[in-house]
Amino acid sequence: MAEKTTAKQTTTKKKKVEESAEKQLLTYNGKPLVRCGNTIYYGNPEDKYVVIFRLDEQEPLEDLQIAKHVIIELKTNEGKRSQLIRQAERDGLYKALDLGMFWLEQSLENI
Repeated sequence: MAEKTTAKQTTTKKKKVEESAEKQLLTYNGKPLVRCGNTIYYGNPEDKYVVIFRLDEQEPLEDLQIAKHVIIELKTNEGKRSQLIRQAERDGLYKALDLGMFWLEQSLENI
């Protein structure tokens, strides 16, 4: 009987960890931003399109790395079969986010 109680407790702990991770998701204009190495994914996973930011060059600023050159890609969100729709380059992450957000909003409105 004690084994069943510990199994329930561990599944409850896992659910709490997953829920707290979802609550801490970074967003920009209501859409999630997920970073994996030098790549940032922007957009809802359920949507047809997603924007990918590739941080090409970075420069140190005290203890941080600041993106100097960013490659922006608008792609279809189909996993391995995703297709490149648009691509551009910008200096700095702020300019790249601005363009990527515009592309994503425009693409999602035209569905």
